[in-house]
Amino acid sequence: MLFPTVEYAVFFLAVLAISWALAPRRIAHKSFLLAASYLFYGFWNWRYVPLLFLISLFAGLIGQALQRTDDGVTRKRLLIAGVTVCLLVLAYYKYTSFLLLSALGLWGFVGHTPGWNISTPFLPLGISFFVFHAISLMGDIYRRKLREPLHLLDALLYVAFFPQLIAGPILRASNFVPQLLRQRSLQHIRVNRAFLLILAGLFKKVILSNTLSTRLVEPVFSAPANFHSVDVLLAIYGYAAQIYCDFSGYTDIAIGCAMLLGYRFPRNFNAPYTATDPQEFWQRWHISLSSWLRDYLYIPLGGSRRGVSRTYINLMITMLLGGLWHGASWTFVMWGGLQGLYLVIHRLWVAAPSPAVQRLRSSTAWPWVARLLMFHAVCLGWVFFRAPTFGLAATVLHQLGSHGAVTLAAWPVVLCLVLGLFGQYAPPVWRRSVEATMSRMPVAVNGVALALGVFAIELLGPTGVAPFIYFQF
Repeated sequence: MLFPTVEYAVFFLAVLAISWALAPRRIAHKSFLLAASYLFYGFWNWRYVPLLFLISLFAGLIGQALQRTDDGVTRKRLLIAGVTVCLLVLAYYKYTSFLLLSALGLWGFVGHTPGWNISTPFLPLGISFFVFHAISLMGDIYRRKLREPLHLLDALLYVAFFPQLIAGPILRASNFVPQLLRQRSLQHIRVNRAFLLILAGLFKKVILSNTLSTRLVEPVFSAPANFHSVDVLLAIYGYAAQIYCDFSGYTDIAIGCAMLLGYRFPRNFNAPYTATDPQEFWQRWHISLSSWLRDYLYIPLGGSRRGVSRTYINLMITMLLGGLWHGASWTFVMWGGLQGLYLVIHRLWVAAPSPAVQRLRSSTAWPWVARLLMFHAVCLGWVFFRAPTFGLAATVLHQLGSHGAVTLAAWPVVLCLVLGLFGQYAPPVWRRSVEATMSRMPVAVNGVALALGVFAIELLGPTGVAPFIYFQF
C-alpha cells in the first residue's frame, strides 16, 4: 500500500483535524489540503510531485483560457491542444516501451530485429487517473458544464485531492469544483456513513482481497500447470472477487475519507456481479471510468447516432482503448476487446426478432441464467486482465481440464471467496439499519468501535498487505 494502514490513519486524522480548523478560512483550507495531497503523493516518490503539479497547472490555465473566450474556433483549438498535451504525457510514461517493443516485434516478422536496449520510463503512480482528471477539467469547461470562474488553486486541488489521487474514483470537474466554492459545514457530514464505508473498505481490502491474493490467486497464476482444475477454477473466481474487493474497497475508503473532509464523491461500484448483461455490468463496475469513456470517447465518436454498424465499431474502439488505458500490454487490449465484443453481442441479442428468444428473455428463470452467463464471461476476461502474457492465460484456461490433488480449497479461502462474491447480494437495508443503530449511540462509543474495528482488521489481515491493484494504472 502507498501508506500502511496505521500510518495512513495517523496522516488522515491529522489532515482531518487541521482542515476543519481551517474551514472558516476557505483559501487556507484549500491550500492546506493541496499541500497535504502533495505530501501524500510525495510519500511514494517526491520526484514526480512536479509532474503532478505541472499537469494540474496546465489544465487550469487552459481552463481559464477557455472561460475567457467565446470564439468557437479558438475554444476548440485550446481544447485539442490541452487534451493532446495530456495524452502525450500519458503516452510517454505509460506506452513508450510498449509501442517500441511492439514495433520491434513486428519488424522481426519481416526482417532482422535490431538488438537495441530500450529503457522504460518509470511509471508515475496513478498517472492515468490524474491525467483523466485534467482532461475532464478542460472538457467540462469547454462544454460549459462548469460555469463558475476557475481559480488555479481549485484546479490544482481538484486534480491532486489525495483521497482519489491514486486510484479514483474519476471525479467530474463539474461536480467537484463547485464543492470547493462552498463553505464547509460539520452539520452536513454523515459521520456514521463515512465510518462504515471506511471499515467496509478496509475489510474488503485487507482481509478478503489479500487473503484471496496470497492463498489462492498468486500461487495459481504464478505456476498454473502445478494445480488441479478445481484450484484453477477457484483462482479465476478468486481473482474476480479479489479485484472487486480490492478496488471497491479503495473506493469505499476514498469516499468515506472525502465525506469526513466535507466532500462528496460519486458511487463507483454497485454490486457489479449481479448484472444480467454487459451493459448493466458497466453501469455497475468502475462507474466513474465507464461513464467517462461514454461521455468523452464513445459519444464524441458518434455513439449510436450513425447507424448500427458504426455503433458496433464505436463500442469496440471505446472498449479497446479502455483496455489499453489499464496497462501497456496486449493482454489488456484483449480484455478490452472481449468487453467490446460482449456489448456488441448483447445488442444483437436484444434486437433478435425471434419469438423463441423473446419468450426466453421474459421467463422468470432467465435473469438468473443471464447472471450466471455474464459472471463467467467477466471471469474469462479477468484471466487475460490478470495474466501478463497470452501464454500464461492459455495455460490457466488449459488447466481447467487438468487432474491431480486439490490443494488450495481451504475453508478460510472459500469463506473469503463467498463473502467477496455473494456479499454483493446483501440488501441495502442492512447497511441502513447499522447506520441507524450507530446514530443512536454516543459519538465516543462509535469512535471506540471504529478504532477497534480498524485494529481487528489490521490484526486479522495477512502479513505483508499487497498494494491496491489499481495503483499501477
